[in-house]
Amino acid sequence: MSSLLSPNGFIEEEVYVRQPPGFESARFPDRVYKLRKALYGLKQAPRAWYARLKSFLLKSGFVMGSVVKTLFLLSRGGDTLILQIYVDDIIFCGSSHALVSSFAEQMSREFEMSLMGELQFFLGLQIKQGPEGTFVFQAKYTRDILKKFEMGDSKPMTTPMSTNTVLDADEDGEAVDQKEFRGMIGSLLYLTATRPTFSSRSASVRATRLHLGLLTVKRYLKFTPELGLWYSSGSSLSLRGFSDADHAGCRIDRKSTSGTCQLLGTSLVSWSSRKQASVPLSTTEAEYIAAASCCSQLLWMKATLSDFGLRFGKIPLLVDSTSAISVAKNPILHSRTKNIDVRFHFLRDHYEKGDIDLVHIVSENQLADIFTKPLEFGAFVHLRGELGVLQLEGVDNALIKGEIESQWIGLIALLV
Repeated sequence: MSSLLSPNGFIEEEVYVRQPPGFESARFPDRVYKLRKALYGLKQAPRAWYARLKSFLLKSGFVMGSVVKTLFLLSRGGDTLILQIYVDDIIFCGSSHALVSSFAEQMSREFEMSLMGELQFFLGLQIKQGPEGTFVFQAKYTRDILKKFEMGDSKPMTTPMSTNTVLDADEDGEAVDQKEFRGMIGSLLYLTATRPTFSSRSASVRATRLHLGLLTVKRYLKFTPELGLWYSSGSSLSLRGFSDADHAGCRIDRKSTSGTCQLLGTSLVSWSSRKQASVPLSTTEAEYIAAASCCSQLLWMKATLSDFGLRFGKIPLLVDSTSAISVAKNPILHSRTKNIDVRFHFLRDHYEKGDIDLVHIVSENQLADIFTKPLEFGAFVHLRGELGVLQLEGVDNALIKGEIESQWIGLIALLV
């Protein structure tokens, strides 16, 4: 369930505003107003609003998340209510309809609140909920950007990028409108909220006609406008991570790309595809750096999930490089890794502490491989399916047409 609140928190600072045009006092036209509450758009407003809402929730018996400070949990009579704040929007769900309804009434009495009902649309994300799980997608947003950037007439393509495509510097090429190009890239990056199987990367700061033509992801979007993430309600609660790296994949600066993803059971919760900050001297180093990044995210997720009462032992981190695993497990090999930044060696520390377990996986089953480089159609579709990225039409009709039996599911759309 979601709601929209009026973000008028009390402010501690003295803030004055001019009289709004058309509403000046005839008696005191030159005076200003002293604010008692924060106005929408005021730089103090978010902090003041959060402080007011936080104080109310804590007095109401909620407990703040130990890691995510915008997460609040309430336990009452064996039932649990979970609330997540995003600026002036909140999403809440619970194991009891009575508890959810009671909280909604309590909030309405305290704040100016518009109750939006069942979670169906949030920050450009479309959500369909049902007893079997939750489907999160951006079909409307996809069609909007295809229309905005005049991509509707593009020929469909089955993968985001051809394996033969080479993004390189084009110093002599005809430049395109940089503002429009960056807007296109930004729109595509936001689409990765539910379409994690592609990354939008430009070959250089100066975009040319060549780069615009190589941006084949727009043709892929036309071919698959209704792809989204499926979260099964029957998924287990085991945490695991995958990490991979494309050594020296960038043709310009020869930096590698790290790809990582973290799953809770069969549900993809977090993922990353980014260029490494330094140039690694070997494939082992590139894989080691990617694994360290994945380890960091897994530890953060472990701490966050502890607020929900979930406890984990050794978390498996699956890597397809035996040499990177050996470096992490064997301190004797330290002499071979003097060039690796010391901050990445915390991977070895957490392995020795038993927080994670480095496990080898064959490259064909390495899910993070899809985040590092273009793949052939067969491999791409296989890994995409393993990540839980499905077509809307492939989701069971019972999910779309069936009655909602529980409001627990709304939380998943928020944590993605």
